[in-house]
Amino acid sequence: MDNRAGEMAVFVAAVENGGFSAAGRKLGMSPSAISKLVMRTEDRLGTPLLVRSTRNLQLTPEGALYMESARRILAQIEDAERLISTGKTAVPRGKLRVSTTVAFGERCLLPLVPKFLELYPKIELDISLIDSVIDLIDERTDIAVRSGPLRNSSLMARKLMEGGRVIVASPAYLEAHGTPQTPAALHNHNCLQFNFRRSMDEWPFRDPATGNTFSLPVPGTVFANNGIILNQLCRKDLGLVRLGRFHVEDDIKAGRLVPVLENYNPDDKEIIHAVYVGHEHLALRIRAFIDFLVDNIKYP
Repeated sequence: MDNRAGEMAVFVAAVENGGFSAAGRKLGMSPSAISKLVMRTEDRLGTPLLVRSTRNLQLTPEGALYMESARRILAQIEDAERLISTGKTAVPRGKLRVSTTVAFGERCLLPLVPKFLELYPKIELDISLIDSVIDLIDERTDIAVRSGPLRNSSLMARKLMEGGRVIVASPAYLEAHGTPQTPAALHNHNCLQFNFRRSMDEWPFRDPATGNTFSLPVPGTVFANNGIILNQLCRKDLGLVRLGRFHVEDDIKAGRLVPVLENYNPDDKEIIHAVYVGHEHLALRIRAFIDFLVDNIKYP
C-alpha cells in the first residue's frame, strides 16, 4: 500500500518551504525525489496541485483544498501517536504562525504573549503585524486577526471583540484649523487615511435630524498602512483620523485627542475576528491559541 501520509508530509513541506530544494534540505531528500512524490500524488488525484515557476510554487484551488486536508490529517496522526506513546493527552506544540493587525497586535495581543507561552511552553509563536489582508495559505499562516466585514471565503472565524469608531483630532490641530461642525466641513481639513484598498474608502455618517446614513469622500495628504501610524500622526497635529475607539481611547482619556462630529457618528462597529483555514479537527496549537484569545481579550 502506498505511503500516502508520507506523500502528504512531502507535499506540505514543499509548500511551506516554498520549493522542492528547500523541502529536500529539510527532509534529507533530493529535489527530484520531492518532485516525483508530488507528481505521484497529482497523478493519483488526477489534477494539478501546484503551479511551478522558477521562483516559487503556487497552489491551485485543488491544491489549496488538499493542503488543508493534509495538514489536518498529519496533525491528527501526530496527536494520536503522542497519545499512544506517552499515555497522556496530547500537548499543543510546534510553530504557530499568526498575522494580526498592527493596532490589535500592539494593544491587545502582545501584552498577552507571556501568559500564553507560560500556559503552552511547547508552542513557538511566529507573529507578524500587518493591516493589509493576506492569503493564509500563500503566506503559510495558521491564524490571522482581521478587522471589519469578512469576505466570503472558505475560512472559519471566531469573534474576538467589537467596538465603535470615532473621528478624532489633536487639540492643537483644532485650535489652528477650527473644529468641523458638519461632515461637509471636512473638505477644508486634512483627513489622515489608510493607503490600502478597503471595503469602503469614504467615511460614513448619520444625519442627526433624519437618522439616515450617508458617506462622503474626504480629502487628505497623508496615507499610511496601519492605524498605529495614523494615530501617531494625528497626535502630531497633522489632521483628523477615523479609527476604532480601542485605538484611541487612552489618548481621548488623556486629552491628547478629541472626538469630533459625534452627532454624526453612525455608530458602526469595528468587529475583529480570528480567521483560520476551517475544518472539523484543528491542530491543537491553533485551537489553543484561538480559545486563549477568546477567553482573554476583554473589551466591551
